[in-house]
Amino acid sequence: MTKTLDFLLSIDLNYIVIGLIAIFFSLEQLLKTQFSYKNRGRHLWQGFLFQIVFILLNIFWAILFVNAIEWLNQYEIGLFFILELPFWIKAVLGIAILDLSAYWFHRISHLVPIIWRFHRVHHSDTSMDSTTYFRAHPFEVYLWFGSATILASAIFGFDLSILGLYFLVLTLFQILGHSNLRFPNWIDSSFGLIITTPNLHKIHHDQDQYYTDSNFADIFILWDRIFGTYKHKAVDQIKFGLAEFEEEKKQTFWYLVRSPFFNSISQKK
Repeated sequence: MTKTLDFLLSIDLNYIVIGLIAIFFSLEQLLKTQFSYKNRGRHLWQGFLFQIVFILLNIFWAILFVNAIEWLNQYEIGLFFILELPFWIKAVLGIAILDLSAYWFHRISHLVPIIWRFHRVHHSDTSMDSTTYFRAHPFEVYLWFGSATILASAIFGFDLSILGLYFLVLTLFQILGHSNLRFPNWIDSSFGLIITTPNLHKIHHDQDQYYTDSNFADIFILWDRIFGTYKHKAVDQIKFGLAEFEEEKKQTFWYLVRSPFFNSISQKK
């Protein structure tokens, strides 16, 4: 099992992302999907432009991130250095804690106007599919959610193997959660009691702010249930995106990456 984990963690996450997107995007073309969209190739290309930026910026971010975690580990900063626990218990707890941390940072990004300016780029997609995973503003990903991971590591003492496992699980959940595929309701009524199923995450992308401000957790919907942000809605009644981004020109990479700096776009109050 350790060798398997080591092998998985040795793979560049960008390759895993591209592989998963290729699988789910292909399924979305072959199967009867939940929603019908046109110009899927164009939609894929606009999303992939974001990924190109992430790949370039990650060259610098990875150096900063790895050095920060290694420094914290070298001086044994964090709770896990005090507790004597097997690796797999630390790994499970680590994934849960990191997801809880992301839950709160995600929730705050909906409440603070300046952060919402950047986060709404991800919510802007009016025709969501697996490639929506790409659609996120680089400033938010690295400066906001990246800081959340480093902060959690400083408090709890996560090492690179636990963080690598977390990002691996997170990537699968995020791509699956945005995919334009049909999922039976029994998955929500069983697994959906604890984990964030694709249908439950789709609710978070509803244009109605009542639902947009719900189901924040990436992996464990349990956090939303505990902290009162869980909501449910029939998936076929969801309208994706944000009203202020419905124009076709506002769905392009160049517009979206500049949009946080526009005052002309209506802001959430």
